[in-house]
Amino acid sequence: MKLLFASDIHGSAYYANRLMELIEQENPERIVLLGDLLYHGPRNDLPRDYAPKQVIPALNGMKDKILAVRGNCDAEVDQMVLEFPIMADYATMYLEGRMVFITHGHLFNEENLPKLGKGDVLIHGHTHVRVAADRGDYFFLNPGSISIPKGDGIHSYMVYEDGIFTTKDVDGNVLETLDIRR
Repeated sequence: MKLLFASDIHGSAYYANRLMELIEQENPERIVLLGDLLYHGPRNDLPRDYAPKQVIPALNGMKDKILAVRGNCDAEVDQMVLEFPIMADYATMYLEGRMVFITHGHLFNEENLPKLGKGDVLIHGHTHVRVAADRGDYFFLNPGSISIPKGDGIHSYMVYEDGIFTTKDVDGNVLETLDIRR
């Protein structure tokens, strides 16, 4: 199974369209959105081409492939215009026999861990900073932000396939990999 993870679009029509191009290139079976889809939030600068009304049809066009969780900038009014559920604080799935806990990161994170078993995986966005780490007891991943990256300023997303998470920049260059099959 191939999955594509993206976080923190924050209403950028430019990066939402870029994400749609990446989805077409990567051809994942499912798209996992880690929240903060339409609104930029009071702590962030406006992203490039801030136009939430243009992001809506781009995302709705992929509604059958999307699994999304709620970010701290997502609200019920966003759910009214999006045709796929976005209001769950977290979701879980199983990959390679491991529980994968998917959340935005404002409620559950490395400072407030959800209940994880040895070898489980925590994936969240929120910080806009990429991480791909084996913490010994669990794996921790953050794809960074597709539209407002912090830290090194690289716009990024993540792909999962055959036990390996690969973080890439929006030009498709590999930035990090993490193999969870240990």
